[in-house]
Amino acid sequence: MGLFGNKGFSPKKASPRKAASLSNLAALDATQRAQEFGLDYGSASLKLNGTQLKFEDGTWHADTGSSLPQREVVKLRKDNQKLLEENNMLKLKIDILLDMLSESAAECHILEKERDEALKTGKF
Repeated sequence: MGLFGNKGFSPKKASPRKAASLSNLAALDATQRAQEFGLDYGSASLKLNGTQLKFEDGTWHADTGSSLPQREVVKLRKDNQKLLEENNMLKLKIDILLDMLSESAAECHILEKERDEALKTGKF
């Protein structure tokens, strides 16, 4: 007969396991855990070129201790945008004037050629 074929064999039952955690972290609520383990990081901050910036509500804001007030920054941005638009307009005007100059130079060259031909043939 085999090893397990014997009816007198019965395995020993395992003792029940403990379900509860032995850690005391489960007893702490979220605010106590944040205080205990330093999970409250605050807002992210960054210092660039002497200006302190803070990341709040999904956007970067200049800190109140910065050298320029927020109104001045907005005004400077508007002025910058105006100057960029004016610069683009002036570049466009220069391109148009260069096209006109090249067209008139070409016409002048053609007229000079016609004049020289007329002088050579005596039709003038």
